[in-house]
Formats: sequence, structure tokens, C-alpha cells
Amino acid sequence: MSEQKERPERKERPARAERKERPARSERRERAPRPVKLNVINEPKESYTGGKSSLCPGCGHDQISNVIISAAWENGIEPHRIAKMSGIGCSSKTPAYYLGKSHGFNTVHGRMPSVTTGAYAVNKDLLYIGVSGDGDSASIGIGQLIHAIRRNMDMVYIVENNGVYGLTKGQYSATADIGSKKKKGPINKTQPIDLCALAINLGCTFVARSFSGSKKQLNAILKAAMSHKGFALIDVISPCVTFNNNDESMRSYGYVKDNEITLHMTDYIPHFNPIPEVEVPEGNFRDITLHDGSTIRLETISDTHDPGNAVAALTALHEAENQAKHVTGLLYFDSTKASLAEDLGIVETPLIDVPDSELRPGKDMLDKINAAFLS
Repeated sequence: MSEQKERPERKERPARAERKERPARSERRERAPRPVKLNVINEPKESYTGGKSSLCPGCGHDQISNVIISAAWENGIEPHRIAKMSGIGCSSKTPAYYLGKSHGFNTVHGRMPSVTTGAYAVNKDLLYIGVSGDGDSASIGIGQLIHAIRRNMDMVYIVENNGVYGLTKGQYSATADIGSKKKKGPINKTQPIDLCALAINLGCTFVARSFSGSKKQLNAILKAAMSHKGFALIDVISPCVTFNNNDESMRSYGYVKDNEITLHMTDYIPHFNPIPEVEVPEGNFRDITLHDGSTIRLETISDTHDPGNAVAALTALHEAENQAKHVTGLLYFDSTKASLAEDLGIVETPLIDVPDSELRPGKDMLDKINAAFLS
């Protein structure tokens, strides 16, 4: 028989040091809550937010929505003094994602400008922010857009421009660049409509182009547009991650970042922030005073670009197109043109606040009005 080996006796492990009992939850030191930041009218930023986005993750439109929230909050605009207007498309879904306490009207395809005109005629004291897409504005709604521009209605008109119809499987829109190719399908060979060039030719008084990935630039341009008296068109290149964000697309994140021509650094100084307190930048800069006393400051401005010169603005657009690049910044600005309310002679008090006794003229006044038409 084989001898059984004796197992060595197990050594007793030293007792672990007793753990200190954690204090009860009620006894723990509670962190002081972070102070809520308020804007100039003592409103938190939460007052300007909206619902949760249902757009594709990474969509450029969501970045624009976030900038709209920041711009309205930083400008100190009361949410109930804003009206959100939109048409049809991925872009026109976005008003649900910001300014939840503001007025809103989701119109039919391409008809947002005419609905806004009616609302503006009744209540011109609201800030109208229209959000549209390149399909909504450059195709079925282009006639509406043209007349809103030439009338110089007081509104901010944002085009969330991705070059495709995102809701209907990514067909090319009227703004798709020649030579651009989306994820599926042929290369685009049709001449695009440049909405900025169109707006400048029509006498639009505030024309800018930006990129959804350029948050600082877009924020400054949008705040300035909110302070502008007249029609402000902002064409924002906003890549469609589902159909048009591939390497061959000229409206993808990568392409725009590599082929963006920035005319100037853009900053905005609100009317409640005195300019003497703002640091003066080094190099060339130009200050443009807006209707409400705010200022848009263009830093390191090019000697060849004058925002008050329509020809210079159109030249910058055409040169960028010839180089297959995207030019961004404030392209054109004009503070001399009368707004629609001034042209129509609308009374100072919004019509919605004028009592019926003043809106309904008596017989004598009606006779006088009718007689004027016959004379």
C-alpha cells in the first residue's frame, strides 16, 4: 500500500480589518446644488427648451435647434414673444424640440411664408422664427419665399440645407451641388439654386450662410438676425447623416470642414452690454449697428469683402462655387430698407390689441373711405 501523504495544516488567515460603517444616507454630506444660470430677464435656459428629438442621431438639424435655444436665451427674449413657423420636412419637425413655451404653427409644404405674413399683419410685435428645408424653400415654396423677401417682412428665416429630401428616402433637392454624390444613386448633374445669391438679388436685407458644425459662428449670426429689422435669411449647411454624409457628398461633415471659406470671425454684442466694456480685437474688424442698438462685430474681415456691397457678396458666392467650396459668414446687410409694416403703414399697436370699436369704422367713415376710391 502506498503511503498517504499528510496534508499540511491550513494556516489561519489574519482577520480583516473591520470596515468602517458608512454613515446613513441622511447623515451624508449633501452637495450644494449648482446655481441655475439666468439670462438678462431672469429666465433659466430650461424655459427655452422643447421636447426630445426624434431625428436620426447626429443629424445637423439637432445642432441648429440647440443654437436656437442658446441664441433666444442669451438675447433675453421672452418665450411667449416668439412664434415658431415651419413647413414640411425633417427641418419642419424641429420646432417641437425648442422653445416649448412659444407660439407655433406647422403649415403645409412650401406655404410657411404666406401664413407668417398673415400672422405678422395681425401681431407684428412677435419675433417670427421660420424654419424650413431646401426642399420646402427651393422647390415647392420658392415663390412664397421670393415674395416674403421682397416685402422685407420682419422675420428670421432659417434654411436647414442638406441637399436631399430626408423624409422621402434622400432624393436630390434643388440645392444639391453639381458633382456631389449621395450614398446611393448617380452623381448630381443639375444646376443648383443658391438661396443666398437669390436673396441678395431680391434685395434681402440680411443674408448669411453658416454650418451646423460651426456653433460659435451660427450662434452669433442667429442672435444678430433676431435683432434685425426686416427679413433675415440664414442658409445653414446641415448634413443628412442617413442619405448624404458620405465622402463623395459635398454636404457631408468632412467635406464642409475641409472646404469651408470663412469670410470673418463673427461676434455679437447685445444692446444691454455696452461696447466700451467689450475687448477690442486685434487686426481688422468692422462693427455693424442693428435696429435695437445691438452690434454684430466682424473680426479679421477681408479687404475684398464688404457686407454692404451686394456685388462683393455675389462675387464671393460665385468664386466659392467655382472652387467647389462653401463660403460662410455674414454675406450682405442693409439697414436702410423699410420693413413690411412700415410700407403698409400698420398702426403702432398690433392689430390683435386694437379694440373692435376702432377696427370697425362707422357709416360716415366708411362713406369717406369709399369716396376716396372713387375720386
